[in-house]
Amino acid sequence: MGQPIRLLIVEDSEDGAALLVRELRHGGYEPTFERVETAEAMRNALDKQTWDIIIADYTMPGFSAIAALTLFKESGLDLPFIIVSGTIGEDTAVEAMKAGAHDYLMKGNLRRLVPAIKRELKEAEVRRGRRQADEQLKYLSLHDPLTKLYNRAYFEEEMQRIESGRFDPVGIIIGDVDGLKLVNDTLGHHAGDAMLVTAAEMIRGCFRESDVVARVGGDEFAILLPNTKRDVVESACRRIKNAVSNYNLSNLKLPLSLSLGSAINRVKSVYMKDIYREADNNMYREKLHRSQSARSAIVQTFKKALEARDFITNGHVNRLRLLIATFAPTIGMPEQCVNEMLLLAQFHDIGKVGIPDSILFKSDHLNPDEYAEIQRHCEIGYRIAQSSPELAPIADLILKHHEWWDGQGYPLGLKGEGIPLECRILAITDAYESMTGERPYHKPMSREEAIAELKKCAGTQFNPELVDQFVQVLANQNLAH
Repeated sequence: MGQPIRLLIVEDSEDGAALLVRELRHGGYEPTFERVETAEAMRNALDKQTWDIIIADYTMPGFSAIAALTLFKESGLDLPFIIVSGTIGEDTAVEAMKAGAHDYLMKGNLRRLVPAIKRELKEAEVRRGRRQADEQLKYLSLHDPLTKLYNRAYFEEEMQRIESGRFDPVGIIIGDVDGLKLVNDTLGHHAGDAMLVTAAEMIRGCFRESDVVARVGGDEFAILLPNTKRDVVESACRRIKNAVSNYNLSNLKLPLSLSLGSAINRVKSVYMKDIYREADNNMYREKLHRSQSARSAIVQTFKKALEARDFITNGHVNRLRLLIATFAPTIGMPEQCVNEMLLLAQFHDIGKVGIPDSILFKSDHLNPDEYAEIQRHCEIGYRIAQSSPELAPIADLILKHHEWWDGQGYPLGLKGEGIPLECRILAITDAYESMTGERPYHKPMSREEAIAELKKCAGTQFNPELVDQFVQVLANQNLAH
């Protein structure tokens, strides 16, 4: 079976077309072809079918290769066009090449046909590759690679283009993704990028093809609306807000929030950059009111995820809070500090929402990369807590709750009494509860085994004096797991 090739033959003779097809078959091709001999037939063939190559007789009754070349160029196609003629002079050949033919050959010398086709197909492929590369470069110069929306450079060019006044009135909408930094800092930039792509798709779906929708900053989008009145701009803002609300109703994993601002030119003398600035200022005014609530919504999502994981570990937090509520007052900790410790017990591991479950619940030992990933949860939790008025008072404790008495902990390498007392207490109570509770990676220890392990690690991981006091409280209060 020969190599398939789609061939459009411009020829008034069936025999002439048959000779070309036979030559191609001898040369290793298997042509699918159509023969045309009028301008109308050729135009129809170009419209309805995709071709690899065109071969045209030079002269035909009422039609010619030059006329066929004219139709071919009007079509905008880029494929080899070869002229075959019984008699063709040098001047005629030059005229044909100037008109756009890629090659010409004599009917009496058809052995040149297959080599010519192979050469021209290869050159056509090179041209297509260059054209695609040029188109890709042009696309990248005008579009944001992440969201596929227009970029800031294109948006600014469009603002200059429509500043002539022919497109008045012109509206601009600015949108900013709330809480993106918190998502990047906690869940990672891949999660933040996913949020940006979602926002971009949502915004793009709210506008016409003629409207210019662009990503103009890290978390900022802009929409240019030529020939648009204020009520239409306001309606567009409502569409975006409704789209966000509908998204959040059906996507509970991570809420999306957008602050919006808009402006429209009231008089023709207003510069587009001034309209943009007004819309941007309006957006920031809304962001001042929305940013805290947006961060709170994200933190609430993290809290729910943490609660779901505690359900998987069968109430670890509740048992830990009971241990702390019993132990902390016995060493003279004030009630306010005990309350903060109870909050710390509940949310010290909130940073683990940014760690993959495949690592958190791995039953085998963690490899070094996985352990390094686990260690990130202290810093992630610190950033989350800083974004929440409720958790801000314990943010520093969340950061330091994995420090060791001998300085071998993380993330800061603190040691001794340089570690906050709350973190030293949490380290002991959390370790005891973890050892005596059900976990994916171990079976529960007995009370005696857990106490022995605490004493073994006193002076390295744990504050020795606090370990002794905790063990005494366990004995006096008869606290069992």
